[in-house]
This record gives sequence, C-alpha cells and structure tokens, in this order.
Amino acid sequence: MIAGFAFGAIVFGVSDVQAQATSIASPKTVNINLSDVIAIANGSVAAGGIVDFNFITADDYNEGKSKTVNKSLIVTSTTNFDVSVKADGSHFGLAGANGIPVGILSIKRASNNTPNPMTGISSLVVLSTSNQKLISAASFGSAKTLDIEYEIPGAQSIAHLFGRAAGAYTQSITYTATAL
Repeated sequence: MIAGFAFGAIVFGVSDVQAQATSIASPKTVNINLSDVIAIANGSVAAGGIVDFNFITADDYNEGKSKTVNKSLIVTSTTNFDVSVKADGSHFGLAGANGIPVGILSIKRASNNTPNPMTGISSLVVLSTSNQKLISAASFGSAKTLDIEYEIPGAQSIAHLFGRAAGAYTQSITYTATAL
C-alpha cells in the first residue's frame, strides 16, 4: 500500500495547491430619498369628531360653557409647522332659523397632559371664516398631540343665544397643518 502511494506520488507528482487570493470590489450606492411629510392623523378627534355644547340651565346661558377635547389634533411632520383653524361658514345654522355667528366660539390650546405634546407658540382664536394660527412654529416630530379647549363665554352666550329657537346649531371647523 505504501509502495502504491509512493508510485502515485512519483508518477502524478505532488504539488502544493494554493487558493488564489482574488477579490473583486463592487461599490454600491445606497440612497435614502426623503420628502417633506405632514399629516393630521385619522385618530385625531378633530378628524370627524363632534364637540357638543349643551345649554340646559340658566347658569349655562349666563356663565357660558367650555369643553376640553383631548387629542383634538395628532400631527406628524418632518418639518416645523403651523396649525390654523377656520369655520366653513359664518354662522352656526339651524334649518329655518337665524344663525348664530361663529365668533361666539373661542378656541385655544388646553393644558397638554399627553406624553408627546405639540410644542410651539399658541394663540387664542375667536372663530371666523379666515384661517387663523392656533399654533405657530410647532416642532417637527411623530404623532405630536394637541389638546384643545373650546369656549363660549357668558357674555357671548347672553348676546347671541337668547331668543333663539331650541335645536342643534351646527358648523364645520377646519384645522390645517402647514409645513414651514
């Protein structure tokens, strides 16, 4: 057996087989293409939500009412942004009745007790048909939450709600988030 191996080694030869060290570099480019994005989440109360003011007692009319709506707006934006608000018409309407002017309603930032509050400079807005800034220069981020307080002050209630027919007066309000 050893003689056979020696014969094979002599006949066929023995050589060192070495792997050839070849490498091929193939550079690749990876692109990350970003676009500015701004969106008001469907989970926002303002997206299809309803704010009800129920005037039932004499105190309601005399003192006015306020209502805080948590998570009114949830905005995701890749840049800083403003939030504005406007009424879609000049009056809260009731079929067949004189409307109530939208200026009866004031809107402002409520104390945000949420884990991801919207920052920025807030303003008190007396509702009108013109876009008015509610929040200026809010910081970019994901799911920034804004709690909103709606108020009908007693003086406005006394001036505009007395002498009206009972019923639900409605008006749509539009919030707009605008990238800066």
